[in-house]
Amino acid sequence: MFEISELKAKKLPELQELAKELGVPKYRSLKKLDLVYQILDYQAANPKAVKAVADENKKEDQPSASNKPGNPQQNKNTNTNAKERRPRSQQKDNNRNQKRSNNQKKESDNKPQNQQPSKNTPSKSQNDQKPQRDHKKDDNKNNSNKNGNKDTRNRYREPDFEFDGIIESEGVLDIMQDGYGFLRSSDYNYLSSPDDIYVSQSQIRLFGLKTGDTVLGEVRPPKEGEKYFPLIKINKINGLKPNVVRDRVSFEHLTPLFPNEKFNIAERQSTVSTRIIDLFAPIGKGQRGMIVSQPKTGKTMLLKDIANAIAANHPEVYQIILLIDERPEEVTDMQRNVKGEVVASTFDKEATEHVRVANIVIEKAKRLVECGHDVVILLDSITRLARAYNTVQPASGKILSGGVDANALHKPKRFFGAARNIENGGSLSIIATALTETGSKMDEVIFEEFKGTGNMELQLDRKISNRRIFPAIDLTSSSTRRDDLLLDENVIQRMWVMRKYLADMNPVEAMEFINDKIKQTRNNEEFLISMNG
Repeated sequence: MFEISELKAKKLPELQELAKELGVPKYRSLKKLDLVYQILDYQAANPKAVKAVADENKKEDQPSASNKPGNPQQNKNTNTNAKERRPRSQQKDNNRNQKRSNNQKKESDNKPQNQQPSKNTPSKSQNDQKPQRDHKKDDNKNNSNKNGNKDTRNRYREPDFEFDGIIESEGVLDIMQDGYGFLRSSDYNYLSSPDDIYVSQSQIRLFGLKTGDTVLGEVRPPKEGEKYFPLIKINKINGLKPNVVRDRVSFEHLTPLFPNEKFNIAERQSTVSTRIIDLFAPIGKGQRGMIVSQPKTGKTMLLKDIANAIAANHPEVYQIILLIDERPEEVTDMQRNVKGEVVASTFDKEATEHVRVANIVIEKAKRLVECGHDVVILLDSITRLARAYNTVQPASGKILSGGVDANALHKPKRFFGAARNIENGGSLSIIATALTETGSKMDEVIFEEFKGTGNMELQLDRKISNRRIFPAIDLTSSSTRRDDLLLDENVIQRMWVMRKYLADMNPVEAMEFINDKIKQTRNNEEFLISMNG
């Protein structure tokens, strides 16, 4: 029977060899200490089998009768070993003698046959070579006897190196139906990729992980038969320690409030567009905003300006720009010019990919909000996302006008409805673009469904953009619900006067007037003061 001290003294390859003989399951994937305890557990369960293997190993370790001191075979071995241990100079002399004898042979072969040497000489050389071959065979036999007829060539093939804890990696958790999960990389837009890290079911249960959790941890290289890098230690979840995250309240049970803290997008890196939005349709933390526009009215540029202004003035906010069914060149432009995470699924991808990307992004945002972070998602566009959900949705039998399935709009509504300001910390703001007057009845139906769901609306007008006046905002139609929670009382009074003044103008005249006045002033405070004059 094996003792624990005896097993600990052995190296990992020796323990693996022993476990293989005993038939211990999954011994390849275990560390040294785990393998020792696994063998002891197996020994307790199967004492007879272990005793037989232990006795066999002891017999192998004891010297056999053939290796006793008085045995001529051992003397023969020692002689051969002594021969093998001859100094190099002697070996060199032997090599020279061999070369000379070979040359002599060649010369004798070239000579006429009557000058051949006697028949005894080649037989002597043959007799001299034969014992050497026999010695080698004897050595092999003795080695096989010592090792119990085991071939030890491949025994130490696996070096005992420890790579655990060297690599630290981060990803967003995507849990499969079977309970295990993978950490997806943002480089591949959170789709399956070679960079995926395997997370076991036990780790998910232990730390209370959910789909969308951003996990930072240590990984190790995959062993034989493994495909992915497995996660061995979790250091942080959503930027916090694991023991803090375990007791979090789920997103559905958090209390939503009206936005009461405004994003200052009219200060650093502000443009005319962001200054006008800051006055007429202010954006707060937890805003559910919609930019309604016809095609080619500059909504993507407007999103870019908003994103850069938020990034410059609010570095504490985690910003995600989600581009669904957009052009590839616009994706590249966003990635290069916007300070934030850009996640995209271009129009050449399938609808299922659009849906998968959108799902994991909203889940990631929810998990960050649960941990008290402020998150902003800029979505372009919600119309195309609803189209993708409509394509993927199984047919329910009820079709609305425009070919929209009755149940298809529930999931995009749930996506857009996730935006909220959370009581006692955390907020999720979603600013989405919606297309109108595209000539498609489906787009009209989608827009009508989303029309009353937002609490901030920014209308863009094609007539203004046709005159090359940007931003092409219809000022009288654009507003934010409960903007009194975001703006000062003095600013609200002045904005009411401004709106009454602009109501008599058409959208083009109103935009031209505001554009000129904004450009003449350095900031919005100066603009509001100049209204008296």
